[in-house]
Amino acid sequence: MKRQRGYSLLEVIVAFALLALALTLLLGSLSGASRQVRQADLRSRAVLHAQSLLAVTGVEAPLQTGERSGQWDAGRYRWHLQVAPYVDPRGGALNAAEPVSGPVLAQLSLDVRWGDGAGEQLQWRSLRLLPATPGAPR
Repeated sequence: MKRQRGYSLLEVIVAFALLALALTLLLGSLSGASRQVRQADLRSRAVLHAQSLLAVTGVEAPLQTGERSGQWDAGRYRWHLQVAPYVDPRGGALNAAEPVSGPVLAQLSLDVRWGDGAGEQLQWRSLRLLPATPGAPR
């Protein structure tokens, strides 16, 4: 009698199981990579919007203390800008003892959010000069 050559049913099942496991791992890593690419795209758009806003702040209109808010991309990104006098971390307000006669240093704080999670927000801090107050002693 001739001996038949080929694979047994058990060998075929084991091969398919290994193939299924390898494909599962591959698809899991691809979905994680696509999630990271999407998050990177959202963050880079937020950075571009924030840089644009900070670039025109104080250029289009005189910079004033206070708060402003708004949104970009039909509400996908929400921003909040706060302009306040700069407080020196080493000793209180800058030049607090003497009257202000010229430009004042201000701190701009910009927060950008695009979702509900804690990782879906970015913050910027910047310093700018506020124009001199009209009528202030020189």
